[in-house]
Amino acid sequence: MVRIMYLEDEETIREVVSEYLSLKNYQVDIAIDGKEALQFIDKQTYDLAILDIMVPFVSGLEVLDALRKKQSNCATIMLTALGDESSQIEAFNRYADDYMIKPFSPILLLKRIEAILRRTKNGKVKSEGLDIKSENFQVYYNQLPLHLTVTEFLIFEALYKHPQRVYTREQLLEIIAPDDFMVSDRVIDAHIKNLRKKLPKDMIKTIIGIGYCYEETENEHYS
Repeated sequence: MVRIMYLEDEETIREVVSEYLSLKNYQVDIAIDGKEALQFIDKQTYDLAILDIMVPFVSGLEVLDALRKKQSNCATIMLTALGDESSQIEAFNRYADDYMIKPFSPILLLKRIEAILRRTKNGKVKSEGLDIKSENFQVYYNQLPLHLTVTEFLIFEALYKHPQRVYTREQLLEIIAPDDFMVSDRVIDAHIKNLRKKLPKDMIKTIIGIGYCYEETENEHYS
């Protein structure tokens, strides 16, 4: 069973979202403030976390940081009233996987969750030095995990599978957030920046004025 941690201090929103999650038979732990969310993280492992940012005691962004340190494979969706671009980019810089702005559609939230979980059914891709496993959104290099977020994994997988193809920011945005017209394509730059920090060598080439592509290195190929 999928286990979700949901952080939300507004009672009405909390009740509505919890009801929709229960209808999908997700096992949900509800935190009403950031301090309680941190306690949950210490006690339980989660498949996905839904985090509001402006909550009492400890912010949702701080909870996101804690998740990345303690449960790097947990997918995260920020669900917040902060709709400005800088807040979204900050969340993605902290390795959030998705970002939804209030007011929102609970049905669309469920679709976002399903899209993330659906990809766990994919196979895996191998190449010399790299082992890409879609079932846990992870990339291994020389058998060591790179600890990518789900969004980082989806971007890297798309680029890696088609090393000769140049993806525009809009095309990559369609891969990670196909139903969200409010997310700026600038967040792709933030994800690429984070990816480059985690990759063992420079594998992503910037095509100025267009986008990005995977750059094959010597003795490395995709088949």
